[in-house]
Amino acid sequence: MSRRVRMWVLVLGGLGLAVLLSAASLGLPDFGGDRHPYGARAVEAALARHTSNVVAAVNFDQRAFDTLGEESILFCAALGTVVLLRQTRDEHRVRPRPARVTPPVRRYALVALPVTLLIGLYVIAHGQLSPGGGFQGGVVVATALHLLYIAVDYRALERIRPVGLYATADAAGEAAYLLLGAAGLVAGTAYLTNFLPYGTFNTLASGGTVPLLNAAIGVEVASGVVVLLASFLDQAVEIVDADEQAARPPNPSEKGPT
Repeated sequence: MSRRVRMWVLVLGGLGLAVLLSAASLGLPDFGGDRHPYGARAVEAALARHTSNVVAAVNFDQRAFDTLGEESILFCAALGTVVLLRQTRDEHRVRPRPARVTPPVRRYALVALPVTLLIGLYVIAHGQLSPGGGFQGGVVVATALHLLYIAVDYRALERIRPVGLYATADAAGEAAYLLLGAAGLVAGTAYLTNFLPYGTFNTLASGGTVPLLNAAIGVEVASGVVVLLASFLDQAVEIVDADEQAARPPNPSEKGPT
């Protein structure tokens, strides 16, 4: 296929998509009006499945398959970052030296760390009941761990952040979401269908598969963000010529792979 033909295919495909999107937008409710058919149906479906948080019902029930794609994007980003930024055989790492932290910053970060961690876990656990969920709570949990970097130093963060363990948890969260979807097939329903008992409304066990999928997302997001930040923080890269490196005396202040 020539370049000209490919361009015509692209133009015609784009025009066709624009026509379809324009036709679809004409059927949407008027902006600012009082008719909200999609919202009303989402609320009705959420209440029917005993899920208090309608957003969680949309994410993990009504369009759980789409959420699988969103989760997979983060998983692939973490995986790609680990592969691209891995230490090669011709690189070596120098341990970072401790950095002085002012007492007020140290005290504030050490007090905020457990509070932030608890808030993040709470947001994940109550995702089907109140605003928040696995995506938001996972980011809060990952952020809480990195307050130790601010309060002490990078070596203290490394002691509570074994990257291999978090990478495994990242993969486990992704696998749990996939397997929960497959469990619906075993139960005789469609993939990622909410097939479990809905439980008592407005309790932690309500919502069927919603709290389980939400928890899987929380584990995957928290672990994925930790792995991403670990890969970025480890990259204090300095490219040095081999002869220059051999002649240069070691510098204990160097940090990261060289």
